[in-house]
Amino acid sequence: MKRTIKKVAVLGSGVMGSRIACHFAGIGLQVLLLDIQPKPEEGKKFDPNKIVNDALAAALKSNPSPVYTKDTAKKIKTGNFTDNMKDIASADWVIEVVVERLDIKKSVFDEVEKYRRPGTLITSNTSGIPIQLMAEGRSEDFKKHFCGTHFFNPPRYLRLLEIIPTPFTDTAVVDFLMHYGDLYLGKTTVLTKDTPAFIANRIGVFGMMAIMKIMEKLQLSIDEIDALTGPLAGRPKSATFRTADVVGIDTLIKVAKGVYDNCPNDEAKDIFNIPAWLNKMVENNWLGDKTGQGFFKKVKTPEGKSDIQVLNLQTMEYTARQKSKFATLEAAKPIEDLPARLKILINGTDKAGEFYRQFHYSLFSYISHRIPEISDEVYRLDDAMMAGFGWEIGAFESWDASGLAKTTEAMKAAGFTVAKWVDDMLAAGHNTFYKVENGKRLYYDVAGKTYKNLPGGDTFLVMKYFTNQTIWKNSSSRVYHLGDDVLGLEWNTKMNSIGGEVLESIQKGISLAEEKYKGLVIANESANFSAGANIGMIFMLAIEQDYDEIDMAIRMFQNTMMRVRYSSIPVVIAPHGLALGGGCEICLHADKVIPAAETYTGLVEVGIGVIPGGGG
Repeated sequence: MKRTIKKVAVLGSGVMGSRIACHFAGIGLQVLLLDIQPKPEEGKKFDPNKIVNDALAAALKSNPSPVYTKDTAKKIKTGNFTDNMKDIASADWVIEVVVERLDIKKSVFDEVEKYRRPGTLITSNTSGIPIQLMAEGRSEDFKKHFCGTHFFNPPRYLRLLEIIPTPFTDTAVVDFLMHYGDLYLGKTTVLTKDTPAFIANRIGVFGMMAIMKIMEKLQLSIDEIDALTGPLAGRPKSATFRTADVVGIDTLIKVAKGVYDNCPNDEAKDIFNIPAWLNKMVENNWLGDKTGQGFFKKVKTPEGKSDIQVLNLQTMEYTARQKSKFATLEAAKPIEDLPARLKILINGTDKAGEFYRQFHYSLFSYISHRIPEISDEVYRLDDAMMAGFGWEIGAFESWDASGLAKTTEAMKAAGFTVAKWVDDMLAAGHNTFYKVENGKRLYYDVAGKTYKNLPGGDTFLVMKYFTNQTIWKNSSSRVYHLGDDVLGLEWNTKMNSIGGEVLESIQKGISLAEEKYKGLVIANESANFSAGANIGMIFMLAIEQDYDEIDMAIRMFQNTMMRVRYSSIPVVIAPHGLALGGGCEICLHADKVIPAAETYTGLVEVGIGVIPGGGG
């Protein structure tokens, strides 16, 4: 059957439920958001929808915002389970997001069965309860259309959506959810086996717990660990312990304990054993942001200013933060390319290098043993960690970057094991988990013992996969032939700022396309499309009063923008992330702009007293 989604019912309006409702409303769907009725209070007017309305209002006020525009909320209708469960009959998809207790979820599903239309999708956002247990005792039609759909918080910004079928789930339902989540919800959809913590939390929480064990072993501090596990290592700014505070330390412990209790055959099970100091934090109600303190605590100084203090795990007292310095970090900072930077980090000779080796060796060992337990394919693990935990590259890709054969040998010498399939793979002469051929990215298929195209490879073009089709380059930019007589241009500078060499590459790309080709696409795979012109260079020229150079730079920028505007071939630009200043102006002159939903664009230079000059 051809399935369309016009209305979604979200059952449960807590932090996740309210934000999932906002995300669906944000793509234009009608949403019914339900929750329980509050208990009547003597002397107060009874409002049956108080819980759901308060939760939605709190979500809409939260930062970062769960909606693109305020009008989005108009698409969300609220109600309660008692009066409005019957209204799910008009929904095309019912999503359960109630408290993480199997008995409560089953009681909700009892009510859903009374009113749900046959054929309607029914899914659960559980983060750990086995999906199959929830399906037990349900009708055949319910089981056929039921699976797990695990969103990550906040749903608008974290792209992961784990799809967890049961043995009863219709494969057509799974295929639909994988496609719909990708195309309409903007998610990285990852097919996941129904195992404890699924994929992302299983690997992510293992990583966090392993870091805690290594921290104790090497006598590192919380500040030092967060310096080691932040953006320099390809992880988010929140690193390890700030992430734990945001997620909630009780949540972290719950996932870790769930794996420890329910995975008796996990060879690294003891990593999930909770340290005494972590249990002490829970006893003290130091759960992170939700209780006002966790690994970090915001305090007021005697001068009335806000200050962030960090927990000393030896004394269990909060102290002033200390800046961390390691020679390995200093050596890696100038390296822009993450795979190259990882080699520097892992090969460091100080305590930081020892940390990186122990962490990556334990991570690589762990992920090798999770195939095929939690996934049959290596790329699903990498997709889950990048989309759910904000890793810049996945774990298997990191193993590739460090040198698969050499690192595996070093791991064994250090006492770490790898799964047999890795040894077999290397013995067969396959020395990477990923490779690129003819502009397509391939992954090593463990079951088939050969390489296969990554799914979706025919749908998206990734510039860096066309390196062997480079037809022109300078130190900051490359022009590729993407096929079908279309050229692609990308540049790689700090924050993808636009300087002289980038302007040269834009002009050259247009000239080449006008001579022999049919069009030019300007895009890149960096975190941001472009933070704009190199204001620092203009600032230095102004200080030196070199106004002729400033005039020449501005004229070059203007002339380049006019080449984009008046070229004889179409120029298509695909911005994402930051597209500021010059990054915005180039889009304004393009023939067609295909922006990502999360594109932040504007002429922000006005804020520092600079008049936008690229428009000619």
